[in-house]
Amino acid sequence: MRKIISLICFLLPILAFVAEHEAFAAEPENPSDILMDVRSDAPDRHIVVKGDTLWDISGKFFKDPWKWPHIWGLNKDLIKDPHWIYPGDVIFLDRSSGTLRIGENGTAATGGIGGMEAASSVTEAGNIVRLSPRVRENPSSHDAIPSIPANAIAPFLSRPLIIEANELKTAPTLIGAREGRVILGNDDTAFTKGLPSDKGDKWLVYRTGKTFVDPDTDEVLGIEAIYLGDAEVTHFADISTVAITRAVEEIHAGDHLILPSVDEVNTYLPRAPESKISARIISVYGGVSQGGQNSVITLNKGRRDGLEIGHVLALYQKGEVVKYEGKQYTLPDERYGLVFVFRVFDKVSYALVMQTKLPVQLLDRANTP
Repeated sequence: MRKIISLICFLLPILAFVAEHEAFAAEPENPSDILMDVRSDAPDRHIVVKGDTLWDISGKFFKDPWKWPHIWGLNKDLIKDPHWIYPGDVIFLDRSSGTLRIGENGTAATGGIGGMEAASSVTEAGNIVRLSPRVRENPSSHDAIPSIPANAIAPFLSRPLIIEANELKTAPTLIGAREGRVILGNDDTAFTKGLPSDKGDKWLVYRTGKTFVDPDTDEVLGIEAIYLGDAEVTHFADISTVAITRAVEEIHAGDHLILPSVDEVNTYLPRAPESKISARIISVYGGVSQGGQNSVITLNKGRRDGLEIGHVLALYQKGEVVKYEGKQYTLPDERYGLVFVFRVFDKVSYALVMQTKLPVQLLDRANTP
């Protein structure tokens, strides 16, 4: 009896591993379509190095690197936190299925449970798979490569970006400084009204910018928040005292404070929206009229329209009107790039330009690819 119990205890982790592995993998809906997406110059393997992203690695092998569930054989409903690829891993292209896998010396890694990795071998007779537990050392998730360039969007995750009109009425406001200072910078002291004492002592300083208006409906979508710096409360009172710990622009009386966000950089799984989205570019961050790769753009669609963090949209430039033999013709809209939605508000969203072959311009469309 003792031997039987020991055997059961030994087999349980292995059976759990097999069950999880089967649930983890997802067959592409149409394998022939995935095989057609393999780049003609795709390598057989890639060794992951620091600075790689999941998007970049997929793009080395496939024409559409955002098709994560098919490319990696993953179920997007199960995988929410892709902390699973690290520098030093070897990525192999399985040309028979049109998917990527992580392996070593030409064999695919099988994953692990609770620090144990199952090593597998297949006998020549009977196709019997023999599994045995093996200790696996898991690196910290902080060492895992991100989905997209983390440094390109990290500053935008803690900043307010969009302010609703009703938020301005209750936002803490700077009303002055010591010695009658008009312009505040690093290490200056300022005084603030309306600062709650139960929200912490770390705040962001911002100034209201332009009002976003939907170019199609004229609806007011929100007010842009221009980030000015960081402030730390040194004394709470009816008129609170704050120290400017970082200033990236001049800070004046009348500027506002807002709490930083706590969004993470590394937990994005790119995917196409499940519904048809047609958005317009209403701003290129930095106040310019054109953008390029790694530019941050603002879209006139948000959470209420079905956009979610991680959605990938295709960029389209409106076809030009040309004259030929006395008649006018409208050329077809041209698809020229991809954007990745990384922050979503109710009525607007922010996206990172991942690929583009033309300048990204205001009022260009971003549609479900």
